[in-house]
Amino acid sequence: MKKNALYALICFGIFLSCSKDSDITSANSNANLKAGNLLSTGASARDLLSNDNYDKLLIEIDYVTGFAPTDESMANFEQFLRERTYKEDIEFKYTSLSSPNEESLSLDEVVDLEEENRNEYNDGNTLAVYIYFADAPAESDDEDEGLVTLGAVYRNTSMVIYKSTIADIANRSLSVSTTDVETATLLHEFGHLFGLVNLSTQSVHDHEETIINDDGEEEGNNHCNADGCLMRSELEFGTSLLKQMEKNASKGLASIPSLDEECLLDLQKYGGR
Repeated sequence: MKKNALYALICFGIFLSCSKDSDITSANSNANLKAGNLLSTGASARDLLSNDNYDKLLIEIDYVTGFAPTDESMANFEQFLRERTYKEDIEFKYTSLSSPNEESLSLDEVVDLEEENRNEYNDGNTLAVYIYFADAPAESDDEDEGLVTLGAVYRNTSMVIYKSTIADIANRSLSVSTTDVETATLLHEFGHLFGLVNLSTQSVHDHEETIINDDGEEEGNNHCNADGCLMRSELEFGTSLLKQMEKNASKGLASIPSLDEECLLDLQKYGGR
């Protein structure tokens, strides 16, 4: 099993955190009723992309009051889902929550918040996804090193978005908005729920980035190796999504990166468009 790692969206040390495996377990006595939502990241790729087993997608958005996603981000997100999946019945449910009053959040604490607040699970022909918009940064952030996390996936239908961090980062740019960074974070992380790249899935062609692990061995990092791809991790290359978005905007192009041809081939293999 490859190591868990923090990936992508690196500018001033910005990362998207993509936890790869569901070694996080539920202590809920009704966990057996939720088993379909307690799997490893990417395990529901085909179910998310196709209508083979579920023809409705229900996305539960829980957000701390004052830290809701922007309407534009959610419109972009829904458009992405309709372009890449065969789901025609997509519903969003929003719930405003009180703050947990934490200075930072560990991933285990995020899991606890999900177990406390999540209401929607797979039911009949409906596949449910949970996204929590936090008002606190990730515990793993290292301000001294300039490393911050924008989002993370940690199960097959679970995601956290660090909204306060996204807003802070967007405020550093004159040409990239909070909506731009938030949209890119949502799309990137949902790409991992789709199984990109090689998360409980196998690519059509080899296009996974590799890194040298702590043992000096080469291993994949579950990101695309194509320049400019939405699923690219810039950890080893010293560039960043924000920098690329600013560059795109300066050329009059869409600021948010898109999926490259290899990632699109993978989605088609897994059951998507």
